[in-house]
Amino acid sequence: MAVVMERHTSHGESLHSGSIREASLYKWLESEKLGYDLGEKAIREWYQKYWGIYCRIKRLAHVAGRERVLEFDDGPSELILKLLQSNDLLLQLILDRVSEGWENFDVINWAIDWGLPTVRVREILEELNINCARLDPVISTGEAG
Repeated sequence: MAVVMERHTSHGESLHSGSIREASLYKWLESEKLGYDLGEKAIREWYQKYWGIYCRIKRLAHVAGRERVLEFDDGPSELILKLLQSNDLLLQLILDRVSEGWENFDVINWAIDWGLPTVRVREILEELNINCARLDPVISTGEAG
């Protein structure tokens, strides 16, 4: 992946610290709905339901230069930035599918079915490198927020 000058902050944030905030917000919202504190159960539920897609969305923001995520050791992709700047339709379609949880294989099959340029699709998928977002969560054993 070609790396360009970073547009995001150099410090960045950890996926894990961001996920703690998200899980705590989820716990609060779900507890408010039911009228009592769901506690650790809600935190674990958030991780089961949303951790994977959370990592994927953060990966896309990282590679597009919108956020710096510490777990990803690369930076924004020159190709992705160029395609974003030109409002490239193929990139937007791929981003829509990847952010919905589609795997690379699904995207490639979709491209084949629709007669899209698979070499270009593969090139974009390689730059996105969504598989590097397959990380295990770190869930504290104590009560979070």
